[in-house]
Amino acid sequence: MAILDSKGRLFGKINLLDLGAALVILLVVFSIFIFPGTSGSVAQVGAKTVPIEVDLVVRGLNVRDPEQLFNNGLKKGGKTNVIIRNQPHGAIEIKSIQQLPRTINVSQPDGSVKELPDPKTNNFSTDLLMTLDGKAQLTDNGPVIGNSKVKIGMPFELEGFNYNFNATVIDIRLKDK
Repeated sequence: MAILDSKGRLFGKINLLDLGAALVILLVVFSIFIFPGTSGSVAQVGAKTVPIEVDLVVRGLNVRDPEQLFNNGLKKGGKTNVIIRNQPHGAIEIKSIQQLPRTINVSQPDGSVKELPDPKTNNFSTDLLMTLDGKAQLTDNGPVIGNSKVKIGMPFELEGFNYNFNATVIDIRLKDK
């Protein structure tokens, strides 16, 4: 009995093409489960987790009663869901929130300009200054929350029980433990 017969079968039983295809499939399965590689996350390569504070400013939030926001979770010690570059990150603690006064510039008779409280009563626009407290992974390119780099000037989308609005990063502070 020959090792290979005229039809390309090994010992007359196994086709060489079928054996090759089975070996390729086994190698692929083996490589996927034994050596999966990296997940592709920006944050996992050479990064350590550090506490981070992110200051956000919200300009011109149109809301009738800002107290309604504060009573439903948008307050110090509460949590808000953060979406960065359309990637949901999850809930982050609100360290502080401050409603900024609405002012206007008024020129004075001597030519100087003073900033005075806005006298309009029907102004439904509110400005907020917020500080979020969370954890970020520190990479060579800066801090990363979730899978998104955090940089000054980038927008954060904040979402909660009765709100969904955008804020802009104005400061980032890394806290060393």
